[in-house]
Amino acid sequence: MEKVDIKSLTMEELKDFVKELGLESYRAKQIAQWLYKKRVSSFEQMTNLSKEVRKLLSEKAELHPLKLVKVEESSDGTRKYLFELRDGNRIESVFIPERGWNTICVSTQVGCPIGCKFCLTAKDGFTRNLTPSEIVEQYIAVQRDVGEERRISNVVFMGMGEPLLSFDNVKKAVEIMTNRDMLDLSTRKLTISTVGIVPGIERMAKEMNRVKLAISLHATTDEVRNYLVPVNRKYPISRIMEVLRKYPADNNRRIMIEYVMLKDVNDSLEDAKRLAKMVKGLPVKVNLIPFNPYPGAPFEPTPREKIEEFQKVLWDRNIAAFIRESRGQDISAACGMLRTKERGCKITEN
Repeated sequence: MEKVDIKSLTMEELKDFVKELGLESYRAKQIAQWLYKKRVSSFEQMTNLSKEVRKLLSEKAELHPLKLVKVEESSDGTRKYLFELRDGNRIESVFIPERGWNTICVSTQVGCPIGCKFCLTAKDGFTRNLTPSEIVEQYIAVQRDVGEERRISNVVFMGMGEPLLSFDNVKKAVEIMTNRDMLDLSTRKLTISTVGIVPGIERMAKEMNRVKLAISLHATTDEVRNYLVPVNRKYPISRIMEVLRKYPADNNRRIMIEYVMLKDVNDSLEDAKRLAKMVKGLPVKVNLIPFNPYPGAPFEPTPREKIEEFQKVLWDRNIAAFIRESRGQDISAACGMLRTKERGCKITEN
């Protein structure tokens, strides 16, 4: 009989699992405390459980701690991690220290099926979805590495993969992260980014609308977006805007519009005017993202002064627009770069 991946269980599922094992119901909270508060990596470390209970758990369930392949630290404190999964696939996570809080960017898939033209991860194609435990383990491994004095309060699902194409696994990971007896994070501090998978956005509106939504838009015409983000042919800009106008957002929980700035591709003042018109009336915040170039990249970053001109057009039309400061520029900053660079590197346990 296949063992249960215990960190892929929500609290309710963990309670049911404990009951099936014939254990007292309070054991579920005990186990959760060991897994998520004390962040142990084996059942043997759960010392307030009897040897018999620990043996039973090891026979019926399993833990899959990530293997740390490499970590790079930037001069600005950003730390980029490359982890190996139990099947040998590799994923990236990023720790981003901010003034007053800390953020982790997690991956949701091995590779990505979307194929955005400016993304290095897309060049490796798609392998599989991450399990809920593999998503949650990124938080646990990075928190363990940076230390409890630097508590990670914010999680952005903006790493490798398209979160809404792994909706059920992402939803379970969110439930584990926000459950009081598990990681106990605030739903207001979690953000899920999507290129515009309309059915997923509609499900988010019904099932996960307390989590913030970010839309990776990157273009203001279907012609340009079809090229940059090929899934636009299935879910064009007009369809995305239609579903966003029905989304339960407000000024306290605004939708984020992510817009990577590519020189002479999507950065004209006409683009800025179209973008302002497009999102008018929506509770949005626009993040203008300087492009992180990588070897062989087919694009160049938009010059800073031109990004500022683009930003001004939006502010002049009462659209909140911010330039996301590039982090980790002296390390493998682009998504997928560390994974690509470090194939075949020696592995160490985390």
